[in-house]
Amino acid sequence: MKKTFEITASDTHSSARTGILHTPHGPIETPAFAPVGSQGTIKGLPHSLLQGLGAQLMLVNSYHLFLRPGLETISQLGGIHSFISWKKPILSDSGGFQIYSLSPLVRVKKKGVEFTSHLDGTKIFLSPEDVVDIQVKLGSDIIMTLDHFLPFPASEEKMKEAVSLTTHWAKRSKEHFLQQNSSQLLWGITQGSVYWDLRKKSTEDLLGLDFSGYALGGLGLGEPKSQLLEIVEKSDSLIPKNKSRYLMGIGYIRDILEAVERGIDLFDCVLPTRNARNGTLFTSKGKIVIKNNKYAQDQRPADEDCTCYTCQNFSRAYLRHLYERQEISSSILNTIHNLYFYLDIFRKIRQSIQSNSYQRLKSIIIKREEEI
Repeated sequence: MKKTFEITASDTHSSARTGILHTPHGPIETPAFAPVGSQGTIKGLPHSLLQGLGAQLMLVNSYHLFLRPGLETISQLGGIHSFISWKKPILSDSGGFQIYSLSPLVRVKKKGVEFTSHLDGTKIFLSPEDVVDIQVKLGSDIIMTLDHFLPFPASEEKMKEAVSLTTHWAKRSKEHFLQQNSSQLLWGITQGSVYWDLRKKSTEDLLGLDFSGYALGGLGLGEPKSQLLEIVEKSDSLIPKNKSRYLMGIGYIRDILEAVERGIDLFDCVLPTRNARNGTLFTSKGKIVIKNNKYAQDQRPADEDCTCYTCQNFSRAYLRHLYERQEISSSILNTIHNLYFYLDIFRKIRQSIQSNSYQRLKSIIIKREEEI
């Protein structure tokens, strides 16, 4: 059986590593960041620009695509890669987050999940097997099992029930996936919030199912950072080194650096793109809220140390003008910058691990943030 993940370099002072994740649509160099394109697009950014920024993969939302435009449409048009004209790897989430985010419209049962469509009120029932079928039909490279997590804080008893259900669904998902004769990669999602005994059991149960990779879900929901990092560190000691690890929905740079140090390979978050559309730019000298009046006549680029298209061509004054006038180009230029900023940090992370200087890079970035 061909390896789906191979480690190419390891930091001698931590669990940070670089690797190559092999997918049906090409390799992904890790650690990597997946921009979120829930509807099959990064808002405000054509795919050609996204590829030019160095994005290696994109995350899409199987629940939203199932509702619109629908599986039949996507399938008839050649699958998700052909439909959205993105030739690189795609990761699809399972809909587990929608159980959480659309909770008033959701009923969770052992057999699966009953959704009330937020579009027209239609009742939709999806089993773990249905969720696998949806993603197999989409043709995404990395597909996720259906999982269940709760808002933070939740009682240990309630969380125990969620972990048990997630494991039950994972077993059914794996059994069903094995019948599909698919080259896609099926990943399991561990749950348990910050209760280590529950997270440990969830991880051990899923390891017994031998998924291609493992995601840590149900974190970044308001729990203390120290507890989040403790869960990530302890999970690193359990998950085999030859398996990819994915920390779902975590996007603050400092959290990413800490997680990479603890063995995480893959990240996704709406933070850079959503903030871009809301007029907040991430720079090497801190965040800039471009709508502020102090930038009205500022001739400097958003980040004087940045070589992205936006910073090489446009002033803060112009970017503020576009945002204030609600021009579409505001979202485009801001998104170019924020994604370049994130993807460039991941390039530096990989380079630093390969040169065994990760600790130095991490300390420089964290010190810079502390001085702002």
